[in-house]
Amino acid sequence: MTMTTNHAFVLPSKDGAGTGDRRRFTLPLGPSLERRRLQIYLALMAFDAVGIAVAFLSVGRTLATNNDRSILADLVLLFIPVYWAVALSLRLYSVRALTALRFAQLRVVYALFGTVTTLIFMAYLAHSPLTVGRLPMGVNVLAAAIVLVSIRSVMRRFVLLRCGPTAENVLIIDDGGVPVRLPGAWTIKTREHNLKPDFCDPHMLDRLGLFMTNMDRVLVSCEPERRAAWAMIFKGSNVSGEIVDPDVHSLGVVGARRCYSFGTLVVSVGPLSALDRAIKRAMDIATAGSALLFMLPLLICVAILIRVEDGGPVFFLQQRQGRNNRLFWIYKFRSMRVQQLDLTGTRSASRDDERVTRIGRIIRRTSIDELPQLINVLRGNMSVVGPRPHAIGSLAGNKPFWEVDPRYLLRHSLKPGLTGLAQVRGLRGATDTEIDLTHRLQADLEYLDGWTVLRDVKIILGTIKVLFHDKAF
Repeated sequence: MTMTTNHAFVLPSKDGAGTGDRRRFTLPLGPSLERRRLQIYLALMAFDAVGIAVAFLSVGRTLATNNDRSILADLVLLFIPVYWAVALSLRLYSVRALTALRFAQLRVVYALFGTVTTLIFMAYLAHSPLTVGRLPMGVNVLAAAIVLVSIRSVMRRFVLLRCGPTAENVLIIDDGGVPVRLPGAWTIKTREHNLKPDFCDPHMLDRLGLFMTNMDRVLVSCEPERRAAWAMIFKGSNVSGEIVDPDVHSLGVVGARRCYSFGTLVVSVGPLSALDRAIKRAMDIATAGSALLFMLPLLICVAILIRVEDGGPVFFLQQRQGRNNRLFWIYKFRSMRVQQLDLTGTRSASRDDERVTRIGRIIRRTSIDELPQLINVLRGNMSVVGPRPHAIGSLAGNKPFWEVDPRYLLRHSLKPGLTGLAQVRGLRGATDTEIDLTHRLQADLEYLDGWTVLRDVKIILGTIKVLFHDKAF
């Protein structure tokens, strides 16, 4: 068994003269959380097993036939280890699962459905003759989900007591670099403790090792010329070491990569994986195709009314910027007089705009003028949900959008959408001031931060509530 010795240190005053307040502390700075986390993981695995068994057996006793009860009792013995394997692959027993309750609860549900899918596949490959009624099996899984989600809620307070809000010991070493602050982290200054990254001095290495004892993560903020020395210190320590670099934040770095004799900072990646893109495209085709068929009578009626009013073209085509900054032609029902169409979008429509036709005022007010963009969705230029594409001449106040905030270009990493998070929140219409664009951009960037099928469905349903709005002129 390894013994850790506590060492008492005296912090000198800031003026270095040894006068003023002096306070003592002991090293290590905190107890090791690694063993505590492991204990919690094992406890959660045990509770999950008990929860699954209780859910299956109690529901089986209530709903299943005698034959199904026997099968369910045997199934529990197989269900639990498969669930553990799926849960481990989904990082259900991880630091993030300990600190983020919603993440853990969602992963519980994913793990249960993944387990059921795996068992069905295994039964198919094994040509198993055993079958369980769909109702008992479905209720079993639902009951297990309720029990396991409840376990995470109950265990939350215990995790906070044992491991704290972050479940990690984090040390920040201030060696003259940019200031760094993290909630719950210890911060020490090298000049106050006479520390330096001298890997040729065994006694200095010992002192640094004492400060880093029991730390799960150590960050150092230093001048560029000292980074190599700190990197060598970290590589020889049993710790996750990180060197703070201001460029990482300013460039929006998402990772690093070593290639042959040089290294690179990865500053951009596609926001969606290949699988996510395939799922989103399938949703787009299904939604847009169904919507076009369902609303075809309405679209034909609107087209006839537009044509009858002034004899002009039914559609208005305008260039917009889409994914990868590529320009495409967007389809809209024409709502303005032919002679006064604004192809660049420099002038936004306003209330009582003289350019808008009578039928145009109705279809703009009800967002019907946007429906032809379902054609863009089927063609692949747009998605049902995404950042709204703006005309290339659009202004916020008197400035082009990209001059107001350079982050505007980040919107082009995804296909533009018929609707988006900004539209659901009511952030639509003319951008008369720069703040109008800022609020809209913030919502779009929030959408880019994490895509899920459920989020798209929520936005589509939320759009129905804002089809009629007071900013449509």
